[in-house]
Amino acid sequence: MAQTVCVLLDDTAQSQLTEIAGDRSRPLKHILRARIVLLSAERLNVQDVARQAGVSRPAV
Repeated sequence: MAQTVCVLLDDTAQSQLTEIAGDRSRPLKHILRARIVLLSAERLNVQDVARQAGVSRPAV
């Protein structure tokens, strides 16, 4: 069964995650996780988050 989760980020957390997502020297798993959290904070559904982040739906 699908679960609904609402991610709320303050400005500091959002800027930190944006920095991580844009830092190509970090491990790919950290970049993908940051992207997933940022996209989830935009209240996109899981399918859209997975498509935009370039990961599978179960990974989200």
